[in-house]
Formats: sequence, C-alpha cells, structure tokens
Amino acid sequence: MAVSGSKVVFGDVYVDELVSSCGNGFEFLKPKGVYFADRSHISCRKAGMVLRKQEQPLFVCGHYVSPTMSRNSKYNPPFGPRIKSSRTSPLPCSSSRAVHDVSFDGSSSDDQTTSLPQRAILSEQTLTLVSGSCYLPHPAKVEKGGEDAHFICADEQAIGVADGVGGWAEVGIDAGEFARELMSNSVKAIRDEPKGSVDPARVLEKAHSSTKSQGSSTACIISLHKEGLHAINLGDSGFIVVRDGSTVFHSPVQQHGFNFTYQLESGNNGDLPSSGQVFRIPILPGDVIVAGTDGLFDNLYNNEVAAVVVHALRAGFSPESTAKEIVALARERAVDKNKQTPFAKAAQDAGYRYNGGKLDDITVVVSFITSSANM
Repeated sequence: MAVSGSKVVFGDVYVDELVSSCGNGFEFLKPKGVYFADRSHISCRKAGMVLRKQEQPLFVCGHYVSPTMSRNSKYNPPFGPRIKSSRTSPLPCSSSRAVHDVSFDGSSSDDQTTSLPQRAILSEQTLTLVSGSCYLPHPAKVEKGGEDAHFICADEQAIGVADGVGGWAEVGIDAGEFARELMSNSVKAIRDEPKGSVDPARVLEKAHSSTKSQGSSTACIISLHKEGLHAINLGDSGFIVVRDGSTVFHSPVQQHGFNFTYQLESGNNGDLPSSGQVFRIPILPGDVIVAGTDGLFDNLYNNEVAAVVVHALRAGFSPESTAKEIVALARERAVDKNKQTPFAKAAQDAGYRYNGGKLDDITVVVSFITSSANM
C-alpha cells in the first residue's frame, strides 16, 4: 500500500507465474506458541484485493514526492482498487515514545546519534524525500494478496514496511491482515504528529496499541527530518542507506534465533515496540534509502542492492522503477537453487544444509534524498 496526502494507494495487485515452487524443498520446524519461525511475511498497508493472473508477473508500484515544507493534505481510508502504478503525493503522521537509539555499528545507547563525516551534517538545506515502491507476493499467496504491507506518506516524509509472519496460516490466521492494519494505523498516527517532526518510535507504539487483528509482523518506519533520518526497526525487515555506490548503513536484524524474528502481535503476547532499535542518521542529498522486508534482504546482499541503485541512477530511473529492478533481482535470487544468499549463509551458520534463495513476499520502497537546490 502506498499513501499520499490526497489519496491512499495500496499495493495489492500482484501476480507471478514465473515460479511455482521454491525448488529447494526445505522447511524449518516452527516453534510452538505465539511465535512462528516461518518468515514468509513482510509489511505493507491494508487494502481490498481483487487479483487477476497475468502471463507476466504484475508488480504493484508507486511513485511519490514529499517536500519537507508541504503540509496541507487529506487522508482517505486504507481501502482501494487494484492498481499497477500510481503517482500521488502527501499525508501527515505522528510521534511519541522514545526507544533506545542505535548507532551505525548497531551498538545501543540511551541517547546517541550516528557519527558521520562532517560533510554529512546538513544545516540549512531543505531536504526532500522522493519515494516509490514495488511489491511482489509469494506465488502461492497471490490470491490473498500476500502478507506484506507498506506505506508512503509523502507530505509527512515517512515510509514504512511490515511483514506478516506466515506461520500463522497453520492455525487458519492470515498474518497479512495484522501487517496491513498495523501499517494503516501507523499512517493514522503519523497524521497526528507535530509538523515536520514525525517520531517513528511513537508512531509504532500508537499503531501497535490500536491494532486488533490476529497474527504478528515485523515493522520498520522511517521519517525524514531536517537533521537526517529518524527510524525504528523491529524484526528482520529493515533498510539500508546507499551513498556514492556504497552501503553506508544497514539496520541490524533482530531475531530470537535463526529464522525466528522479533515480531509485534496484538496485545502483549509478542515483542513490544520498545524492543525495536531506534536510529538517527545524518544524510546527504544524493543518498538513496532502500527499505524492504526479508524477501529482499534474505535474497540479496547489500552490495547487490547498491549495484542496482547505481545502475538505476545512471539510467535516470525513478524511485518506482528502481524498486521494481531490485524486486526483480530479489525474486531471481529467491528461485535460484545454487546461488549463495544471505538466508543460505544464515542457515548454514545455524547448522542446516541449505543452498539457494528463499521464496517469499518481496516489498521494496526506494527513496531518493534531494535538496531544494537540485529539485
């Protein structure tokens, strides 16, 4: 799903007939209780879904521009028709509650800002977040729209992704409903935030407290401030910052164990928003933010994502087109039985015999950071 000031757009239209099975024939045991280790999940926003199969995979994509000074915006409820791509703009958000901050190296502290070279500290520039998204569900989950959810609030300069934990399907629960409601409630919370000061940790706290659907999901919310990015991440969704072709930041994965991610659940049964890691990251015009669910980061290494970003920038691609390129490569890796992937490496480190990618829902949100000088 994508949200803009005058309109809310949902990423619920996706089909893929490229792949019918994962190909590696490997399943991990799921622990008993409220958590499920099967991570066929990812986050996006809620929407009514009417799906139709195509001969080619249909990506749900959108492109949004959010200037820091823009503010007047309206909001429509998070239910919408099928779309292939869209162009819209803004929406407001809100913040509250502080969680421990995390520096570039992932270490925790009570009050800490990431240290970057002096040239990365921006003072009087007006930064703008130009965002686009693409979502491709697991082939077996197309009919129900997958379990990912995401949003883009253009005017409020905030984005978010969530990944519903797929193991809930074994007890007849669609965790995608939880992920979509969580992201929808995040957008509502963002609307209540002070102008130009969205607090992702507070937004997530409020969104979680008002989400009542059964299931659980990861969550990642990012907002742009004058001094840089503010973000919170809980679980194995996350984001990277690409600068001059290199990954200068990658949010750490939070797991209780291999393939057993931190996850929010309605009430107090799962992990709490306060378990999320909070980040404050100075940025520069020209930086590219790539946020996604584990369908992305399980299948592509950071340097592979950065390489796609470099190619996209040189080719003059939009954020939406860049997101689609990244999703396409992630799906290609997911169905490769022989390629070494981050998920295969993690499985091997945990003592499993596993090769190749991991077929899953894939959500990618790409944001270009621009300044008033180069808009």
